[in-house]
Amino acid sequence: MKADFFIDRPVFSTVLSIVIVIVVPPVVRISASYPGADAQTVTQAVATPIEQELNGTPGMIYMESSSSNSGGFSATVTFDISTDPDLAAVDIQNRLKEAEARLPAEVVQNGISVEKQASSKLLTITLLSNDPKFDEIYLSNYATLNVLDMLRRVPGVGRVSNVGSRYYAMQIWVQPDKLADLGLTVKDLQAALKDQNRESAAGVLGQAPMEGVDVTTPITAQGRLSSVSEFEEIVIRANPDGSIIRLRDVANISLEAQSYNTESGINAGNAAVLDVYMLPGANAIEVASSIKSTMEELSRNFPEGITYNIPFDMTTYISESIHHVYRTLFEALLLVILVVFLSLQSWRATIIPIVAVPISLIGTFGVMLIFGFSLNLLTLLGLILAIGIVVDDAIVVVENVERIMNEEHLSPYEATKKAMRSLSSALIAMSLVLCAVFVPVSFLSGITGQLYRQFTITIAVSVVISTIVALTLSPVMCSLFLRPDDGHRKNRFFRRINLGLAIGNNFYGRTIARALANSRRMFAAFGIVLIGMWLMNRLLPQSFMPQEDQGYFTVELELPEGATIERTRTVTNRAIDFLMADPDVEYVLNVTGSSPRVGTNQAHSQLTVILKPWDERETDDLSEIMGRVRRELSRYPESKVYLSTRPASGSYKISCAPSATCRTAASRWCSKRAATAPIPTCSRPSTRS
Repeated sequence: MKADFFIDRPVFSTVLSIVIVIVVPPVVRISASYPGADAQTVTQAVATPIEQELNGTPGMIYMESSSSNSGGFSATVTFDISTDPDLAAVDIQNRLKEAEARLPAEVVQNGISVEKQASSKLLTITLLSNDPKFDEIYLSNYATLNVLDMLRRVPGVGRVSNVGSRYYAMQIWVQPDKLADLGLTVKDLQAALKDQNRESAAGVLGQAPMEGVDVTTPITAQGRLSSVSEFEEIVIRANPDGSIIRLRDVANISLEAQSYNTESGINAGNAAVLDVYMLPGANAIEVASSIKSTMEELSRNFPEGITYNIPFDMTTYISESIHHVYRTLFEALLLVILVVFLSLQSWRATIIPIVAVPISLIGTFGVMLIFGFSLNLLTLLGLILAIGIVVDDAIVVVENVERIMNEEHLSPYEATKKAMRSLSSALIAMSLVLCAVFVPVSFLSGITGQLYRQFTITIAVSVVISTIVALTLSPVMCSLFLRPDDGHRKNRFFRRINLGLAIGNNFYGRTIARALANSRRMFAAFGIVLIGMWLMNRLLPQSFMPQEDQGYFTVELELPEGATIERTRTVTNRAIDFLMADPDVEYVLNVTGSSPRVGTNQAHSQLTVILKPWDERETDDLSEIMGRVRRELSRYPESKVYLSTRPASGSYKISCAPSATCRTAASRWCSKRAATAPIPTCSRPSTRS
């Protein structure tokens, strides 16, 4: 194709640019419950059969599991990024069916849930009240009955978890001495409960083939019991002398919390805490907006005295990132306009990159949509870098046309034709070189390849579109907008700029001449640079993804094994008081009696520290804030302290107080993960209490 093809067809070039403008890994969670079992029993009876069946699931990368002393079991299976989440959930469900024959009957009876979800938390919602009658048990139970199901129906929501949940349950506190006196066992009580606390089909009166009956009436019988007095009347044994032993004779019955192993709250007050996880591929901002609308509608029917709050919102960080991209785009365009105007001293020449750069970026958005890329941290980083790359083509075209017009005294049309004859191949070659650097990275396999595929393709596409615009629209605009220099003397400001540019050009020319005359020394210097890069790559700390200040971090307190919930609560409240006194902290969510590493355990406590918005903080550096917290909490003699932040990849970075025990534990943990996980990162381990 001739270099001046698009110059002679300005309408076609414009339409082409208008057409350009127009145009997280799947995770499956399994949870089960074995009432009354400790962690070791759950591990042997539930975890082992399930894990044996799940191993070898197609597309599975790794699996994390947790067994707790409350009888709970959960496993999180992470799949390759290319795996369909729906098919992954079906595969897991089929394999669980094969494992059910080896599981205890109580586990199968309670049900095994399989949910697909994103590995990162989207929102945290708290229900709280200043009214003493609405305690934590009431708030947790109210959230379960009236809020959870409504949130689960929101499109894009994968799972809603009632953290530290305390449901209402009928607690039966058996008196062993009375059981022994009456010759009864706990098994006798369980048999009576199963027999008398159930739904029964009592039959129908007058049903065919009965004759002579005018009315058919179903028989209704009392089903499941619902009050303390009804449970107290359960008959345990009827003696031959006519006396009856009832449940109230050997046990105390009360309606209270199902479990006291965990407690949840916010800012040292009682609260029901709901964590919301979204489905893989869902739009985080849309899902969060829908959830907020749903909560606003539900809150209108809350009992008087109950309110809700959203202390943690991941979309705040996302929106802030997008805002920084917009700001960077504006700054880059402003710098481009300033540089072009100061170097060419022509507002006509300045218009061309102003038009060309947005076309390249908007066209990149269109290709991102075609490839199914989301607007995440990596694509945003690619766009920021692309902003500095796509301006080059337009500037090269404008500067070359300006130079030919001034040196050879040609018209804008002729100067553009001549410039494009020499520039077309150079622009294409520059585009191909950049693509040759970025495109091969996109063919890497696994999660690493998927992550960098979005980054590299974003840059490569922006470069290709920029080259197309530079070969089509930019020459047309040069031939129509540019004007030859009228010969008037420049003002003093522009003369000084031209003098500086001339000095820079002369210095660059002399440097190139010396480099060509001393080629061996230049190759030696280049080798030294390569060795320096290799040494820096070996010495500097490495990570799978860079750490980001996402507005929060977590603190885990670990007391000696066997510590009661009261001891853990005392240490937790002391830590909360310190954190709330920090001027950069806005909320502190606590789940006492639980840990993301070991599950439910009364000796552990997890604090989620949510910081104030970035512009309201006194300290900008997250590491400095975490350092203050680490120094204070490491002084607690009764507990170990672990601080963690979540990078963009979804893994966790763990740090703890500087003690020999902590360093040894961290070393063992990272060594174990390095030997088992195919991803080059020290992620959360598979743990069992």
